[in-house]
Amino acid sequence: MKKVIKKVIILLGTVALVASTVAWYRNHSENNEVVYQTVPVTRGDMQVTISATGTLEPEEVVDVGAQVAGRILSFGQDVNGKTVDYGSQVTEGTVLARIDDSLYTAEAANAQAQVEAAQAGLQRAEADLEQYAAKFQQAERDWRRAEKLGHSESLARASYDAYLSAYETAKANVAVGKAAILQAKANLSQAQAILSRAKRNLGYCTIISPVKGVIIDRRVNIGQTVVSSLNAPSLFLIAKDLTRMQVWVAVNEADIGKIHPRLPVTFTVDAFPGQTFFGTVGKVRLNASMTQNVVTYTVEIVTDNADGRLLPYLTANVEFELLHLADVLRVPNAALRWKPQTDQVAPQYRKGGVKTGLTGSQAAARASSETSTDQGSDGSRRTVLWTLDGTHLRPIDVRPGASDGISTVVEGDGLTEGLPVVTGVVNSDSGTSDSRNPFAPQFPRRNRSQGSS
Repeated sequence: MKKVIKKVIILLGTVALVASTVAWYRNHSENNEVVYQTVPVTRGDMQVTISATGTLEPEEVVDVGAQVAGRILSFGQDVNGKTVDYGSQVTEGTVLARIDDSLYTAEAANAQAQVEAAQAGLQRAEADLEQYAAKFQQAERDWRRAEKLGHSESLARASYDAYLSAYETAKANVAVGKAAILQAKANLSQAQAILSRAKRNLGYCTIISPVKGVIIDRRVNIGQTVVSSLNAPSLFLIAKDLTRMQVWVAVNEADIGKIHPRLPVTFTVDAFPGQTFFGTVGKVRLNASMTQNVVTYTVEIVTDNADGRLLPYLTANVEFELLHLADVLRVPNAALRWKPQTDQVAPQYRKGGVKTGLTGSQAAARASSETSTDQGSDGSRRTVLWTLDGTHLRPIDVRPGASDGISTVVEGDGLTEGLPVVTGVVNSDSGTSDSRNPFAPQFPRRNRSQGSS
């Protein structure tokens, strides 16, 4: 029996606690007015941009390599008389480095000796040809005399045949001499080609700058051995002109259609905070790249760097200026997204209410938050803003325009500069703002005026 009485007492206490909680909640809700967060409609300029990140690159870079293998003996001197190093100013023909040339000097000397031997062989062949020619002339005269005498008592048959054989042999020797000269000339040409190659390789041991510019990278040290095989090893990287720079920007495929040459661009770099640099789009490269199923195109931006402040390979935060509108009305995007509950709308704008420019169905649809954007009679995109009407809200039909991601250009009847538009609801208990996330759960809220009626 005592247990039953105890359970009844606990049940009655629980019911009393719930009843008091409900009474407190009702009293608290009825005395808590809705406080709206508003911002004024502003007038000013609107700039529509596309944001991207890129890297500063020299406009033209020359990679200086080595065509021969060997050990680096020394570096040359720049235009200021200092040893070539990072940032050195060089001109065309400046000696950058010297490679050990002992092997190539020996090869050149050997090739020179071969040339001289070939020249001597040519001279000998020419002398032999002169000798063959003299013997041919003598043999030809003897043969002519023997031919006149013919077969007679004055000239035996054996002598006649000997003169003929000597003539034909001398004639053949002349042809051999001419062939020997051709061969000697060919040997000389081959030796000269080998000598030219040896001298060229010897010359390659001195690395010179092919252009005027600034060394932005030195990739070897003294004593290091460079090996030239199929690919020439890179020794220096020279930027021809750092007074003009490029920014290579990766632009998403969804935005690349808006980018075109001569489009104005602004960008900033972390090295100079608060300073804005300007440029224009030079070209859009067609060789797209894909990373994790995201396709991007490289856009080249040309910018002036006459003061030399911009350095190669700085990261640039780029803004492509797609559109610039002057003296337009703007509202935050949050004002276009926010939607009220039905009981927060003034009664005349609820379902069945009358408002110029809105049908009853449109007002009811907007008031019940079933839609925020529709098509106007002229085919333009339309949406609604909400402003205070006493303790309630009234809609303003507007046509949204360009947006910079934060604010949107709007046009509409009754829309004036300074007009407060609602962007959310301020929770009076905590002082926080409720921006009415459409995906968050919504709980019914009683209006004080309704509760008192």
